[in-house]
Amino acid sequence: MSAANEVTLTPSPVVQAPMAGVQNSALTVAVSNAGGLGSLPCAMLDTSQAQQELSTIAAATSEPYNVNFFCHQQPVIDEKRYDAWMALLAPYFAELDLEPPATPNAASRQPFSHEMADAIEPFKPPIISFHFGLPATDLLQRVKGWGSRVWSSATTVDEAQWLAANGADAIIAQGVEAGGHRGMFLTDDVTTQSGTFALLPQIVNAVDVPVIAAGGIAGPQSVQAALSLGAAAVQCGTSYLLCNETNTTGLHRSALKSPQRYRHTALTNVFSGRPARGIVNRLMAEIGPDCKQAPAFPLSSIAVTALRNASEAEGNSDFSSHWCGQNASGCEEISAAAMTKKLAGW
Repeated sequence: MSAANEVTLTPSPVVQAPMAGVQNSALTVAVSNAGGLGSLPCAMLDTSQAQQELSTIAAATSEPYNVNFFCHQQPVIDEKRYDAWMALLAPYFAELDLEPPATPNAASRQPFSHEMADAIEPFKPPIISFHFGLPATDLLQRVKGWGSRVWSSATTVDEAQWLAANGADAIIAQGVEAGGHRGMFLTDDVTTQSGTFALLPQIVNAVDVPVIAAGGIAGPQSVQAALSLGAAAVQCGTSYLLCNETNTTGLHRSALKSPQRYRHTALTNVFSGRPARGIVNRLMAEIGPDCKQAPAFPLSSIAVTALRNASEAEGNSDFSSHWCGQNASGCEEISAAAMTKKLAGW
């Protein structure tokens, strides 16, 4: 049995990255049915929504899949910092003739909990992955008791070693090229972040569990390069963003079709409070990309989401978090099945 078979439970070494906000179970099912490992992002779903999506997956495929959760600590609201953030954003609200949100307590991203575990336990997902470390020991042991394999993202060798020592069955080595949120959890210093092909072999040599490479992998050549450096599988996200089964918005799609746009990405905290890679836009350029006033994750997203919704209604993406990795050259408007097979070299 190949390393990919052992880790992903699938014939293909390709794992579709869970991408909250641009996909639902349709992409998960399409990738799994094509021989890859489809993933479902659950960090922005409530328990009822998660159950609905998992029921859809169970009805549409008998192939393995992954469900993904965040396991961040809910922040204590720093009112002084939040007020400074709202003062910084005030001109944008005035420009859009928009009333700022009244309270900072409605962030949609929730950490994994026993309540969510109750909701998904009947499905016993084959693989459960986490971002920002691992959940509390009782939760971790609970999901392992279902027979689910546990993965988590590491952005440094130290994080990989911590994950291996604390119960991860496999580690996603997330290079700095990757789109979306960094999985960093032992540090908030972005200068510690390495590129995929620098990070991957170091993690492979440092831990005794399988390693999945993520970040900048956009074609069969880079898939094979990652496997040759010791990866058991690869995780690809950006390349799927234009696929038929995604919910990527028209504005986001337009940016992904423009080399002048997609070639300029940056790590930014302005959309959520944590570093995440996206296509540079007005908000990132004017107050970021790294903004000291941004409240802790996920509180920054409350005000920016209001700006985004109003701005997108007028047809522009000044305040939109268009997550994208550093290599969007593999994006195509094709089926997710065709993309999965292309990445695998089939």
